[in-house]
Amino acid sequence: MKTNDVILQTTTKVVFFIIFLFSIHIFFAGHFAPGGGFVGGLLTTGALLLLLLAFDLKTVQKALPFNFIIVIGIGLLLSLGTAAGSIFFNVPFFTHAFDHFTLPLFGETELHTAMIFDAGVYLVVVGSALTMIQTIGGDA
Repeated sequence: MKTNDVILQTTTKVVFFIIFLFSIHIFFAGHFAPGGGFVGGLLTTGALLLLLLAFDLKTVQKALPFNFIIVIGIGLLLSLGTAAGSIFFNVPFFTHAFDHFTLPLFGETELHTAMIFDAGVYLVVVGSALTMIQTIGGDA
């Protein structure tokens, strides 16, 4: 019997973007406030899990044709590369650099290498959680 999930699917399409945009906000706020790559990655995983609950696994895999194991590898390379990059500048491990820049749309902005590290953590969290969810959900 085919179920009619029109309300769930329509609501999910709206709520997914709200959760995803909030996860991006938490990611960028993570250097100066609670949040960062881990919490942002968990929120993104929650938004994608909501898609998986409203639609089926094959539909979501068709919409997001990523191999999440490669996403984990890219995240690990970003995180470890940023952390180990301090060795090349003869400073302690995990020392991050930052500077102030004037960007056209944002004005005076601080850019940190910690954001690259957080991006790696974000990708590792999203990739590993979705790999586990797809592995468990793929068993029928």
